[in-house]
Amino acid sequence: MQHSLLMKDLSAIDSAAREFLGLIGGHRIIAFHAPMGAGKTTFIKALCDCLGVCSDAVSSPTFAIVNEYAARSGDAVYHFDFYRITREEEALDIGLYDYLDSGSLCLIEWPENVAGLLPEETLTVDIKVGEDGSRTLSWQD
Repeated sequence: MQHSLLMKDLSAIDSAAREFLGLIGGHRIIAFHAPMGAGKTTFIKALCDCLGVCSDAVSSPTFAIVNEYAARSGDAVYHFDFYRITREEEALDIGLYDYLDSGSLCLIEWPENVAGLLPEETLTVDIKVGEDGSRTLSWQD
């Protein structure tokens, strides 16, 4: 089934994040494809807010590669940023499969840099930026 969410501006991000979480079902590995500046990190922050992660804790893990957050439920949420990865082996060095196999929510920025390592069940989400500054998230499950 094809899904899409339109955010006309940042004021719609919280409701879009809640709706997104309600629509992803049992998907635990989510890969966000979008150009630089499209709002991947901003949307992941909104998702984490909905999950009860302390908003001060959420930041782009560009240099750390992965950040671990605790949701209100006590469950771990892993936030990856593979922008700086140039070889898939670098992702393996951080124990990528341990994270992906954990059953925890894994939110991935720049997944194209580790595409060969992501499991088949990864939910791929595209973020498109409209000329008016709106954002459209689309995915198929």
